[in-house]
Amino acid sequence: MPSDLDPLMPAPAAECLIRREGRAGRITLHRPDALNALTYGMITDIAAALTRWRADPAVQVVILDGSGDRALCAGGDVISLYNASARGTDPAPQLAAAFWRDEYRLNAAIKRYPKPYVALMDGVVMGGGVGLSAHGRYRVVTEKTMLAMPETAIGLVPDVGGTWLLAHAQGRFGEYLGLTGARMDGADAIQAGFADFYMPRADLAGLAARLVDDRGGSIEETFDDLADIPVPPSRLAEKRELITAIFACDSVEDMHRAALGYTDPLAQRVAADLASKSPKALKLTLAAIRGARTLPTLEAALTVEYRLVTRLYDDGEFPEGIRALLVEKDRSPRWSPSKLADVTPTLLASYFQPLPAGQELTFTEP
Repeated sequence: MPSDLDPLMPAPAAECLIRREGRAGRITLHRPDALNALTYGMITDIAAALTRWRADPAVQVVILDGSGDRALCAGGDVISLYNASARGTDPAPQLAAAFWRDEYRLNAAIKRYPKPYVALMDGVVMGGGVGLSAHGRYRVVTEKTMLAMPETAIGLVPDVGGTWLLAHAQGRFGEYLGLTGARMDGADAIQAGFADFYMPRADLAGLAARLVDDRGGSIEETFDDLADIPVPPSRLAEKRELITAIFACDSVEDMHRAALGYTDPLAQRVAADLASKSPKALKLTLAAIRGARTLPTLEAALTVEYRLVTRLYDDGEFPEGIRALLVEKDRSPRWSPSKLADVTPTLLASYFQPLPAGQELTFTEP
């Protein structure tokens, strides 16, 4: 099919390859050596392309994928945010606030995009990669998919609309996945509501070719055919009863005690996770997921997430998590507070309060 780069978008050597192929607008995250981690420039480029394609009748479908065979996107480029904090050159902190503001607006735009948005969720899909894919209309996973929201390990909460997705997962899967950062394979991702269709990695190129080709039938017919592909058993579903028993508890402390009462390896991993991750991030995550079940829209959940992540950046919890796990890699984060019991209801409530005038996340209709 004919292919041409959008003249207003970056050249092929850029971090994000944006072009038109046949009837499709194609977005390929292009940082394979960094597992296609999402930079601020990529966020703005993708948002601009979606805005332009919205009014372009030649573009009937949008396809998102990643370069290489390791990842769609392993998350946001958090090292750049850490470096800005460590240098003390990020007043307000403007870089982090702008990164999350525009990323969350992009997540919302994907959710309400008027044309079919197809995410090929092959390889690693974490954090910001979930935000680019799991809000799309058609979400395809493979036998190589590894999806997770591991933010509590770095002193953050599941964001990019993660609390919204987790809040609408079946049963108590949302609490389990959000608090522990547990990894999902493709079948688990479908079970938890993060994806819709399963197909072998080897068939993805054929799917993209059919979507690009005007002669390939309608987009809806293509995915009707995909629905016939059997999905392997979900390990997550097999552990539903145990996950419910632990994560139906009222508090993180009660969940930890409940997990210690089981000999099942999953329960033991849960106990270790809840003892090691940021106490503040764990309690904020639990409150945010359960709170999101009462919110009317993804945008409302993103607004809450924005308050939480900017405050966790300002108070040093998030930079400390990045230092310990990704920069110095001593795996000995100095959480504040260091104990679950010291994360009081009053402290939690302060993180959920509206931001000062002019700093709240806002959305505008395209």
